Amino acid sequence: MNLNKLRELLPQVGTPSYIFDLDEFAKRAALVKKYFGESIGLCFSIKANPFLLGRLPETFDKIEVCSPGELTVCERTGADMSTVIFSGVNKGYADVERAADDNVGTFTAESPLHLELINDAGVRRGKVFPLLLRVTDIKGGSQFGMNEECTLDLIKRRDEYKGVKIVGLHYFTGTAKRKAKPIERECDYLMDLVARIKDELGFTVERIEYGTGLAVDYFSDNADQEEEERLASISGKLRELAKVAELTVEMGRFFAAPCGYYFTKVVDTKTNFDINYAIVDGGMNQIKYNGQLQGMQIPEILHLTDREAQGEEKPWTLCGSICTTADILARNAMFTDLQVGDILVFCRTGAYSCMEGISTFLSREMPVIAEYSEKEGLRILRKMLYSDELNTPHR
Repeated sequence: MNLNKLRELLPQVGTPSYIFDLDEFAKRAALVKKYFGESIGLCFSIKANPFLLGRLPETFDKIEVCSPGELTVCERTGADMSTVIFSGVNKGYADVERAADDNVGTFTAESPLHLELINDAGVRRGKVFPLLLRVTDIKGGSQFGMNEECTLDLIKRRDEYKGVKIVGLHYFTGTAKRKAKPIERECDYLMDLVARIKDELGFTVERIEYGTGLAVDYFSDNADQEEEERLASISGKLRELAKVAELTVEMGRFFAAPCGYYFTKVVDTKTNFDINYAIVDGGMNQIKYNGQLQGMQIPEILHLTDREAQGEEKPWTLCGSICTTADILARNAMFTDLQVGDILVFCRTGAYSCMEGISTFLSREMPVIAEYSEKEGLRILRKMLYSDELNTPHR
């Protein structure tokens, strides 16, 4: 979205606020599809930004849902439940029952308990739910998924379960992968595992849901080019993996990050010990970049003002409204004639940022959230919320 369009939309949302550009979101999904090809399905992990779910491009085949709240978002937006992969480490009886009543398309099991719960739900309904077994990280494991021994044991006992059909594997080890090598190693591991399961257990893995964890370049001047090169570098290995089983690639951050714009207003300026400080009406409670630490890296920030800038560029430390010295959004960000009332627009905030902030701290307001497309214009998805209502004890 260009500077003039951002300036045009600002009066309709005010500050602090987010605008998510649906055209940019669709463009990113199409770019991924171009490199991965028609044989690979795409899954959007809505934890990255559930506000995008209402206008999900047709490029996506699946939606990954990891909590009861995210399931509610799917219900309220009228999502096609047959495309939902119901995942997450905390699945209790009530969660599984509800997802079963919603007829989600696929369940994942992160533990034997999950499999038991899902199987029981299927038996009670006279249904058989497709199930993916999540395998833990080959580098030493984590709280996510199950080790090989447990996974293979469940496959061996597959005939004991009448309410589920084990159809494949789920594998995701983490995010911010900048090089192709880790992803290539994981694909090789999955291909080897599928072959061993076939040879040792006589079981054909039909489907794989694989999260690449592909990194986003928040602080680079050539982010789009670097991310496209990253896509190209892994596409060959993914296409190879897609030959051994039906492959769906799950991502959230990589799809959504480029489409977001966060608007915040400068409310005060000062100079302390030769450091220029600008206080904004947002802060770390509302915006978070992966890999950012107390403003030591500078993302792309646009400066909106109606006047003609005067003077030379100066370095500014941008601070939010939260009472902690950690609330620094950028250090030594260069601006010309930055003044109270000016608007700063933080780019590439479409993933996680609006969800990860400590939004209720200090009982500050929670930003307006809007979506924009060239065809439909601007649409407010959430008006300003005031977290004092959430923080007031009931008596």
